[in-house]
Amino acid sequence: MANHKSAVKRNLQNQNRRLRNRTVKTRVKGVAKKVSLLDKSTDAAAVSQELTAAQSVIDTAAKKGVLHHRTASRKISRLAKQVNRLSAS
Repeated sequence: MANHKSAVKRNLQNQNRRLRNRTVKTRVKGVAKKVSLLDKSTDAAAVSQELTAAQSVIDTAAKKGVLHHRTASRKISRLAKQVNRLSAS
């Protein structure tokens, strides 16, 4: 347990950040899963809209510092690749 005033404050700050980051990470996972579960029967416009929404959420997470910018880029790239594969077949 923290013994100094500054360490106590640091603990509280870390807990708050952890909770804030957890909600953002959960949202990222949710939109990624939503895009992943799309199938061939889904309308192309709907797929495009879902991908755009997912990109926005992932970019926002990177901007907030929850995800590293390269991790965000990799996630977006993989989702786009998956959607393109879906639309090609």
